[in-house]
Amino acid sequence: MARFKQDKRAQKELSQTLKLAEVKAEDYDTVFYPGGHGPMWDLAEDPNSIALLESFYNAGKPIALVCHSPGVLRHVTYKGEPLLKGKRVTGFTNGEEEEVQLTKVVPFLVEDELLRLGAIFEKLKNWQPFSIIDGRLITGQNPASSTSTARDLLKVLGQQAVAATS
Repeated sequence: MARFKQDKRAQKELSQTLKLAEVKAEDYDTVFYPGGHGPMWDLAEDPNSIALLESFYNAGKPIALVCHSPGVLRHVTYKGEPLLKGKRVTGFTNGEEEEVQLTKVVPFLVEDELLRLGAIFEKLKNWQPFSIIDGRLITGQNPASSTSTARDLLKVLGQQAVAATS
């Protein structure tokens, strides 16, 4: 924060970012939700976030979420069903949440919520990098999975580009 408070250029750029409600799927190839606990309180319940994710997915575009962000999909639907139903996914595990001692603080446990929605939840040992591609849905387990999740997203985007030119 100290560095940011001194960086006038960064402050100006961030002051001019789009509001989530202004982001349109037709203007972008994909959406990537980074992790952290914050999305569980705001984006998981935000109608603009839910609509944005649905619009990207319905448009045939990939979406990627890592760490706690797969929990943001809790209200996202596809063809009248939870988007996660029957999908192979990962996200921040109950064990990882226990290790950071926040199981009683978070509004829900990502692993439990994804399972409740009918997802096929997969995981590695706590804190190991792990990501899954299931069609146009890419998920990563924890902060260590950010790079592999981003690479998987680029791979899916590359496959779509090749398919579009074939």
